[in-house]
Amino acid sequence: MLACVTMKMLHHAKCCQRLTIFGSVRALHKDNRRATPQNFSNYESMKQDFKLEIPEYFNFAKDVLDQWTNMEKAGKKPSNPAFWWINGKGEEVRWSFEELGSLSRKFANILSEACSLQRGDRVILILPRVPEWWLANVACLRTGTVLIPGTTQLTQKDILYRLQSSKANCIITNDVLAPAVDAVAPKCENLHSKLIVSENSREGWGNLKEMMKCASDSHTCVKTKHNEIMAMFFTSGTSGYPKMTAHTHSSFGLGLSVNGRFWLDLTPSDVMWNTSDTGWAKSAWSSVFSPWIQGACVFAHHLPRFEPTSVLQTLSKYPITVFCSAATVYRMLVQNDMASYKFKSLKHCVSAGEPITPDVTGKWRNKTGLDIYEGYGQTETVLICGNFKGMKIKPGSMGKPSPAFDVKVCTSPSRRMLNNPICTLSTYRLPPYKLSSLW
Repeated sequence: MLACVTMKMLHHAKCCQRLTIFGSVRALHKDNRRATPQNFSNYESMKQDFKLEIPEYFNFAKDVLDQWTNMEKAGKKPSNPAFWWINGKGEEVRWSFEELGSLSRKFANILSEACSLQRGDRVILILPRVPEWWLANVACLRTGTVLIPGTTQLTQKDILYRLQSSKANCIITNDVLAPAVDAVAPKCENLHSKLIVSENSREGWGNLKEMMKCASDSHTCVKTKHNEIMAMFFTSGTSGYPKMTAHTHSSFGLGLSVNGRFWLDLTPSDVMWNTSDTGWAKSAWSSVFSPWIQGACVFAHHLPRFEPTSVLQTLSKYPITVFCSAATVYRMLVQNDMASYKFKSLKHCVSAGEPITPDVTGKWRNKTGLDIYEGYGQTETVLICGNFKGMKIKPGSMGKPSPAFDVKVCTSPSRRMLNNPICTLSTYRLPPYKLSSLW
């Protein structure tokens, strides 16, 4: 069967629906576990009341992040940070929305001035979970350059394919992958700028850490139309060469409000930890747009390699309220002795990327008192289906349609599917305010 999905994001207003600031919020460290939604009363009302207004011009950095900076300055949001990063070695970074704005404007100036990038130029970003990865995301938004993330597991051949097929003008990476980039750079005629995140200099590369020290934080965000391409993600390539999926400023910058507000059920008091690799669209979902749309704190742990005990210790030690990870991670976690860990702040757990088994969800519930709410989407979409707070979770089910989609189970292709579909087996181009496009 094909699960045929048609998006129904409403496009009938010239002015963007501004951020909702919640009248009352929880204290950051309060232990308040509950299955009751914070942002909606029940699934039916969520579906009925949802609407998304798409303005002619929209830029996530200016219209969302800078709005939260203003709220922060006015004392109208909780004091928890916008970004909180640790590496397990005692190093820690905390940025307010104001600090995130200042640092990302410095980065934006580096892209525009030192790298001579123009609006629409393409930037490949291959970094592990380091703070500069988040700054690069926001800097590209501010400059109107197109971000193309890549996983750090890419080989030299993979990097060449991505540089050539995307016609990237700039690449940002670290010491580990810089030699591979240098080996293929002569074959990439569009590549003219290389930035390295390193304590050491490298010939032919701009050292980002050094450049940030003297960059100005005075920068004017470009005025982007809602349907301009914002980012491009390479698919996993399970059925051939990876394809580029392009997202517009509205398809993720506004569309992921479905994830942040309803599936993740975030508020400005929450601390959100998503363990996804930085190379995949899921990191944009839950490590950038969804939390910051809601004004929540993005928590990140460098974790060069997965260690179940490190994850459990982090969930126990830090005031993480919402946790998102793949089914494989949950399965490995419940295989450990969790009796000594107390998750006082954790109140909502979600999973995506692969089916999660009833056995794992049952063990997790027995050990934490919390359900795991599974969700489903694609690189080309936001959340398509999900289990939402307040719903009875059926074992093996990925829930009900998100407010943004009409979902039908079709036994065979139909004319309706060919006219306006997103299918699990085939993806067709839609108007850019509705969804991404496949290149």
